[in-house]
Amino acid sequence: MPERIDLFDPFASIDIPVREWVNSGMAWVTSNYREVFQSIKVPFQLLLNAVEQALLSCPPTVLLVVVGLVAWQTGGAGVAVAVVMPLIVIGLIGAWIEAMTTLSLVVSCVLACLIIGIPLGILMSRSDKVQAGMRPVLDLMQTIPSFVYLVPVVMLFGIGKVPGAIVTMIYALPPVIRLTNFGIREVSHDLVEAARAFGANDWQVLFKVQLPQARPAIMTGVNQTIMLALSMVVVSSMISVPGLGQLVLSGIGRLDLGQATVGGFGIVMLAIAIDRLSQSFAQTTRQRVGATGPGSRPLAILSFLFRGTK
Repeated sequence: MPERIDLFDPFASIDIPVREWVNSGMAWVTSNYREVFQSIKVPFQLLLNAVEQALLSCPPTVLLVVVGLVAWQTGGAGVAVAVVMPLIVIGLIGAWIEAMTTLSLVVSCVLACLIIGIPLGILMSRSDKVQAGMRPVLDLMQTIPSFVYLVPVVMLFGIGKVPGAIVTMIYALPPVIRLTNFGIREVSHDLVEAARAFGANDWQVLFKVQLPQARPAIMTGVNQTIMLALSMVVVSSMISVPGLGQLVLSGIGRLDLGQATVGGFGIVMLAIAIDRLSQSFAQTTRQRVGATGPGSRPLAILSFLFRGTK
């Protein structure tokens, strides 16, 4: 540090060596704990391979029928059309395999987010101290630009699908934690007290009163997590993650407008399909029945047919 500091330009004479601190810290972590981080990749690798193999090995027609029936059951015939039609468009433009690879990454990351995020949200709803401690962490996670996440993940895990899944999971995690906490805290205290008056313990109150009542808020968080995961999967194509994002990235690199357009349009269609399907799960049973009636869903039709054959 110089002997005199220029009061009009102090930043020219004062320099905090943040870059050196971060680089030395990262070098120490990678040299001493690389095996730990490589072992963290194993469960993500197993989950990702299982989901990807299931999606790619399933014939497109079968997958469309299954997805259509699920969307019909959860949201009605209109939602089924809104989910299936974008997937058909993806197949027609020749991006089916890349879309299934991207979808496998999204599904794997969302499953990991649910396994981690919902328990953390429940914990936040039970303790004001935990909520106060986690809130700044979640704020920081949601304000860091998506590209910044790539740097430490590449240093610790390398490049490829699994590091891409890990960075996507971290980036998409905060909404499901926040909205699980919010949904449970918004449950009426009268309902909780009534359940306790009838002899329900803490676990019964949680699973039979609070979580069912908080389901719309939780599913809204899941929907936001899905959308963030899809956006991050595209960004993570910069670290060699295959899928629709790789189509866009390679198209831009080679100035191939057609390939970039196919990748971008496929991302839009996949986002529409996932958004419509996830929103249908947020509906309550009363909303589903009130929309088209209880007898117009696949399970009700099958139940009626089986009863008719007896």
